[in-house]
Amino acid sequence: MQIPVSHGHLEAVLKEPDSSPRGAAIVCHPHPLFGGTMHTKAVYRAAQALNEVGLATLRFNFRGVGASTGSHDDGIGERDDARAALDWLEARYPGLPLLAGGLSFGSLVALSVGAVDERVSALLGLGLPLARDDRYDFGFLAEVTKPVLVVQGEQDEFGSGEHVARVLSGLGPHITLVRVPGSDHYFTDRVDELRGAVRDYFERGPGSTPFEEVRHAKS
Repeated sequence: MQIPVSHGHLEAVLKEPDSSPRGAAIVCHPHPLFGGTMHTKAVYRAAQALNEVGLATLRFNFRGVGASTGSHDDGIGERDDARAALDWLEARYPGLPLLAGGLSFGSLVALSVGAVDERVSALLGLGLPLARDDRYDFGFLAEVTKPVLVVQGEQDEFGSGEHVARVLSGLGPHITLVRVPGSDHYFTDRVDELRGAVRDYFERGPGSTPFEEVRHAKS
């Protein structure tokens, strides 16, 4: 499927849960210049976990990736792509809460967009690249009141579990960190643990998950 955008279109895949969705989510992929696409295994598994707890999930290729038009824009235009994906979800599922999530480069794009978008009720960051370079600054999460789940590989080469725990510890209690033992940046051979962490955080019944609590607080 294709999502219309200013530069043409985004190649995307929508997956709905077996029952009526209680929300919808975007899951953004890792850096396209290092092989990241919407088919990256950890992205697929995270979206699968969200499906299992009742969310419709939208994976899409950023500009210049796969069949998406445009060219890489160093995270600036990619934020516009994420906003367009959220617009598309809102039009398809009016009134439902939205979630913005992503892996690595995609986590920075999704969290920075979702942090200031009133339609987004919760945030999901996977493999935060905190040790990559100064551009990957997640300090803005201190100003967010929405629930944030971060899942990090203990041996992530771009931000170990210990390093990420130190960084996030001062940003507020709304952030939950799950550290996956033995996992690298892309959760190689640990995607089941990743899937379980995402599912466990969001799977409880209405009114008991952070995602639902924010939705109820808005109504």
